[in-house]
Amino acid sequence: MIVLRPGQERLKTLENIWRNSVPAKLDPSVRPAVEAAHSLVARAASGHTAVYGVNTGFGKLASVKIAPEKTAELQRNLILSHCCGVGEALDLATTRLMIVLKLLSLGRGASGVAWSTISLLEAMLLHGVTPVVPDQGSVGASGDLAPLAHMAAVMIGAGEAWVNGARVPGDEALSLCGLSPIILGPKEGLALINGTQFSTACALAGLWTGWRNAQTCVVTAALSTDAIMGSTAPLVAAIHELRGHRGQIDIARAQTALMEGSQIRESHRENDARVQDPYCVRCQAQVSGASVDLLRRAGQVLEIEANAVTDNPLVLVDPSHPDGGMIVSGGNFHAEPVGFAADQIAMAISEIGAIAQRRVALMVDPTLSFDLPPFLTPEPGLNSGMMIAEVTTAALMSENKHLANPCTTDSTPTSANQEDHVSMAAHAARRLKRMNDNLSVILGVEAICAAQGIGFRAPLQTSRELQAVITRLREKIAPLDTDRYLAPDLTAAAEMVRSGALVEASGLELSLSDEERG
Repeated sequence: MIVLRPGQERLKTLENIWRNSVPAKLDPSVRPAVEAAHSLVARAASGHTAVYGVNTGFGKLASVKIAPEKTAELQRNLILSHCCGVGEALDLATTRLMIVLKLLSLGRGASGVAWSTISLLEAMLLHGVTPVVPDQGSVGASGDLAPLAHMAAVMIGAGEAWVNGARVPGDEALSLCGLSPIILGPKEGLALINGTQFSTACALAGLWTGWRNAQTCVVTAALSTDAIMGSTAPLVAAIHELRGHRGQIDIARAQTALMEGSQIRESHRENDARVQDPYCVRCQAQVSGASVDLLRRAGQVLEIEANAVTDNPLVLVDPSHPDGGMIVSGGNFHAEPVGFAADQIAMAISEIGAIAQRRVALMVDPTLSFDLPPFLTPEPGLNSGMMIAEVTTAALMSENKHLANPCTTDSTPTSANQEDHVSMAAHAARRLKRMNDNLSVILGVEAICAAQGIGFRAPLQTSRELQAVITRLREKIAPLDTDRYLAPDLTAAAEMVRSGALVEASGLELSLSDEERG
């Protein structure tokens, strides 16, 4: 059980929750602040002054005053009417992360919910009640209304949820775990569905998967460089220190360490007719390093957003205020920071794949691969080898280039022009899964090709670290001596990328955040 500290949680903790389905609950020390905000909302609900979301309608209907005895019905209607999501259900791990992010937001004590509402979310995490959340329908302002409504629906006994591997009605899911639906009080429905937690959860999932791909790219680039007998001169530390970008420096240092001691590298330091390698080898540190810097910057933004209060209105408790505080309408629900971060992640994913794909193309081309056989097969002509695997990587690279086009520059008015500029952060973040899946295949194919190429350099050996990677790869994928049904090999290689198996085998250390660097 992880105890969450609202306003202070780090990416490493959240990634652990996402990857390992660790249950989480709020630090109980935040309860007084939560209850103080709840009391302020209760007083406002019983008063005569119109307070948005407490005793009024929503969006364009904010001018409609709601009677005190109708507030519970108002909140229930809000949830049910906003359950308009479509598309595939969000995966369980990211849905659970979304709930954790909502807890962090509510735990800041500025949303006005009852502690019992927080307790139900915690219990759902503990017992594995995971709402079925369709992944389309949010424009990223006013928050992720539709996806979060599907989460909240289960809390009131509606909607659907996964429990014990079965998809069942929301009330049944709660009952199976000894839980009961709640009746939402004033503002609680709005606090649950108004926020950026869906977009942020999807963006974080894309960031962490993208980071693992970025780490793997260092390994596969080192393998490819040795396979084509490329030069390590472009990795000399002084080159990168003169430019000064941290990502570039880190990539060059890491790749240098991976290639240290390679007999293949040492064999052509002298009398090599080639003066320079193609950019996909020579500029690996510059391109992947810039991508790493983008991912790190996006991580900083998303860590802030993960701890943010993003619903509306906000409950600002102030004991010195005549009314004990204020309930103020603002715009923290607008997910522009998340959309920008997701767009940055998408660009990084696309560029890592673009340069990796060129290395695949380099290795299968006998005019560029420095005496490797065409398409990396011992008997070309009779066998096609990695010919079409390279074509697959080209297709996926091109697809990722299209998907990398920015989403946040698009906007459309909604809700009768009341919500007239939106972030499109939800699908900016959601596409990252598809892009990362594509990238893992590209890197998996690069690993297969590079291992095949290094095999042709025998009796010369690669470095100890890279040989460990090849040994791990060979546990799943045999050398390609003659043509065979290759699709399972590509799938297995991509899974080894996604699982981090190749990075683990290499011993590579490359950290996303300063916290991880120690």
